[in-house]
Amino acid sequence: MIIVDTSVWIDFFNGKVTEQTERLDFFLISSVIGVGDLILAELLQGFRNDDDYQVAQSLLIELELKPLCSVELAIKSAEYYRMLRKRGITIRKTIDCLIATYCIENKAALLFSDRDFNPWVEHFHLIDASYL
Repeated sequence: MIIVDTSVWIDFFNGKVTEQTERLDFFLISSVIGVGDLILAELLQGFRNDDDYQVAQSLLIELELKPLCSVELAIKSAEYYRMLRKRGITIRKTIDCLIATYCIENKAALLFSDRDFNPWVEHFHLIDASYL
């Protein structure tokens, strides 16, 4: 399972060609793509045009939808965050902590372009889907 972060979806829907959007094109054909509920909300909130919103929603809900948070995952996410903070690393967004924790705990790869996920790869073995 590959979870795609909001940062990649934004580039994808804006037609921006990056290493990650090219990987996403490949994964959409060849792999199981999961869309986290928090990612879905975060992404859809950004659409200004109603038609674009509808197209994106239609595409995304056809993929495998995953609930990214539970009480147990929230606690584990806080533990990971605290471990990073003790190492002098501060993650800017709680949602990124929840996404990374979900992926780690469920052994899902994450396709991202947001640098806040790099410490998760380095310290907690988050699988970076860019290298799959």
